[in-house]
Amino acid sequence: MLVSSIRGNSQRLDGGALFGNAPRALWSRWAEPDERGRIPLECRAMLLESEGRKVLFETGIGCFFPPDLRDRYGVVESEPILLQSLAALGLSDSDIDAVVLSHLHFDHAGGLLAPYAGNRPLELLFPRAEFVVSARAFERAERPHLRDRASFIEELPALLRASNRLRLVEDADAAAKLLGAGIGFVLTDGHTPGMLHAEVSGARASLLFCADLIPGTAWVNQAITMGYDRYPERLVDEKGDLCAARVTDSHHLFYTHDPRFAASRVTRDARGRFAPHANIPDFSRWNVNASAAPGTS
Repeated sequence: MLVSSIRGNSQRLDGGALFGNAPRALWSRWAEPDERGRIPLECRAMLLESEGRKVLFETGIGCFFPPDLRDRYGVVESEPILLQSLAALGLSDSDIDAVVLSHLHFDHAGGLLAPYAGNRPLELLFPRAEFVVSARAFERAERPHLRDRASFIEELPALLRASNRLRLVEDADAAAKLLGAGIGFVLTDGHTPGMLHAEVSGARASLLFCADLIPGTAWVNQAITMGYDRYPERLVDEKGDLCAARVTDSHHLFYTHDPRFAASRVTRDARGRFAPHANIPDFSRWNVNASAAPGTS
């Protein structure tokens, strides 16, 4: 079971929105803002190569936006970084057997789409892949609330349906049966209804794909939430439950948005506060059946 962190296009977004319930005097210690108050973010995917199958967890923001929207949403690169990252491993989007989407916000699903090319209609990449998403997350994308409508790509649900490769799952057990051995799932609702978290478990290590429940190391702090979270108090409780169950040497959290670290273990102090521990930068083909951390045995 080989696991790789896969860089996608990066972003710069407003720090106040990313640390919604924390004052700037606090969050600026964790992430230095630029002159526009924006902080750097990765849009990182995770790749599992196991038993001849290649499963990609999310696709990042991609580069499908026209130039004006790319600037509005702080997308740094104009070229498709996700595809370049796959190519560095000798792969292309046509090699991927399944793409698991935690939810359909554009910074997690935009990499499904071909790069911007003038007025050409949006089109899907990953021509062979099944697209796995929870039924509730998909329903939210098709019928978003006014408060989060701008977070979705209007055309994407129809494109996924038209592919005839969309697999909607009702619960974690259904997702696990679809993906096979070594991959479990947890659903949360605090950030957006029906967010699907995959957990890859090997003999020596496991990685929980945190998505926007814990976007990076700064958000391991249980009380910290984002302005984008639909149900912040529920998110705080969900985060606590997931972290409490993973305070071990073998469990790791995988971060989509942390600009420096792809994963870490989690610790809990005598007062019950969670913190990241043993941070891991981007890594390639970590054998979680043989190694407790990348580059170890």
